[in-house]
Amino acid sequence: MKESLQNRKIRWGIIGLGNIAHKFAKDLLTIQDAELYAVGSRSQEKADDFADQYGASKAYSSYEALANDSNVDAVYIATPHALHKDNTLLCLDHGIAVLCEKPFAMNATEVDTMIARAKEKNVLLMEALWTYFLPHYQFVLQELKNKTYGNILKVEASFGFFREFDDNSRLFKKSLGGGSLLDIGIYPIFAALSTLDVPKSIQAKASFFDNSADSSCNITFHYDNNVTANLNSSLLEELPTEAIFYCEKGTIKINRQFHCPSTVSLIVDGKEEIIDFGYNTIGYNYETVHFNKLLRKGKTESDIMTFEFSKQLIKTLDDIRDLVKLHY
Repeated sequence: MKESLQNRKIRWGIIGLGNIAHKFAKDLLTIQDAELYAVGSRSQEKADDFADQYGASKAYSSYEALANDSNVDAVYIATPHALHKDNTLLCLDHGIAVLCEKPFAMNATEVDTMIARAKEKNVLLMEALWTYFLPHYQFVLQELKNKTYGNILKVEASFGFFREFDDNSRLFKKSLGGGSLLDIGIYPIFAALSTLDVPKSIQAKASFFDNSADSSCNITFHYDNNVTANLNSSLLEELPTEAIFYCEKGTIKINRQFHCPSTVSLIVDGKEEIIDFGYNTIGYNYETVHFNKLLRKGKTESDIMTFEFSKQLIKTLDDIRDLVKLHY
């Protein structure tokens, strides 16, 4: 039985040591009541290098070895999408709380399995969709909930950049869930679901690379009262990467890189007020602080990134994949 979390730092592990793991580790260093205790890779050299860089006590050459370390309280899973389910189940079976990078898994069936196992083991599990926890996004959600500018009439959100195709890169590997939809399209879809809920109907079309991974997706959500959400993702071109909420009495715009720490523009009668949230981290600390609080309180589910929301998100992604005939 682990000692109480009340009077010590939460000991984190990281499984999968790619780019996003470095960002998570950097921000973890800014959190006073947590520490990076262990890292796991399939390469001992990579694990050692990562541990040295961020001061981790343990460096493991397998995910299983990390999961077997009884000193680990929580694990951040940063492996490719296709590995999320198995990596999550491994940790849950060892009684370790799991913060799993988005998308939670490859499809709704996998997500259901993960949630069921977390409930069975009575262990905290949360999808790491960091945008939900960023102060600027929480501000926008509150303004929309309060109907400060009336009801939402239309949402536009995009995420796109050009990247030279590389069949060896995780970003383009269909077998790992690569392509625009799961990797970056999830953010515009999240923006619509978190503000307008599940659509009444969906239209979608996609373009594809030669290896059948999707290169772009254009999606429209339809709601009651002719409200729409126009959502785009692309690995072929730069897109505005903004989230714009057109309301009856004004417009709320989350500026470029809306999914990251950003600024918010409030536009009323042609006048724009820009709100700066004074970020001084990459932004991964906010979801981690939330997760730490849940863990200390003995909670097994987030009240923000709920299981129900994660299920809605992955089901919507599945529905879009069916429409554009994208199958993994």
